[in-house]
Amino acid sequence: MNIGIFGGTFDPIHRGHLALARAADEKFNLRQIHFVPAHLPPHKQKQPLTPYLHRFTMLSLATAENKNWIPSLLEAPEGMNGESGKKTTAPNYSIDTVRKLKAALKPADRLFFLIGIDAFLEIQTWHEPLALFNLCAFIVASRPGHSLADVANALPESLRPKSAAAEPFKKHPASGELVLPGVNVHLLDGVQHAISATAIRDAVKAGKPLGKLVESGVADYIKKQNLYRS
Repeated sequence: MNIGIFGGTFDPIHRGHLALARAADEKFNLRQIHFVPAHLPPHKQKQPLTPYLHRFTMLSLATAENKNWIPSLLEAPEGMNGESGKKTTAPNYSIDTVRKLKAALKPADRLFFLIGIDAFLEIQTWHEPLALFNLCAFIVASRPGHSLADVANALPESLRPKSAAAEPFKKHPASGELVLPGVNVHLLDGVQHAISATAIRDAVKAGKPLGKLVESGVADYIKKQNLYRS
């Protein structure tokens, strides 16, 4: 069975996130997609975030109509995920989350990691990136202006092709597949939306409608909870 895992701050979850999930679902027949909001994202530890419970609730509202989309508590703060013990301030590393999910799957299940290309281009800076490539394939939402060479050069150094072997990638847009020893990356075209969480928060502050940016249930929740006003 093909399983997807889609992590992020989701502050808030928006139509761009859902477009990537739908495209990945359609192309790879994902029987489940686990949406994992981060409690303490490693790359945004100094950035103020909306409380986890609000972000998880908005994610649950946005994914409610698709029975195969699963709001996940894999990175929930202590007390919400059924675990007890000493409160931790350690960041939520993707490798730890993937290992937890893999432990609950069957050996024959295949795990796909959903990610946008901007985040993927920083993956060599992640915690234990080699282990991550060993545990799952990647589905990357591409966009114009990037080549397969950009994707290959973003890999951890030991997984990158030699310069001579990578030369043909420079003329190829970031689409199709990048399959190398220890690497399985699938690139999806046409799923990048000109939507960002920052733009949504700015729209709320300006009193602009959110219908084109987020699902209606999410827009209503933002309004009722008075989120992103300050």
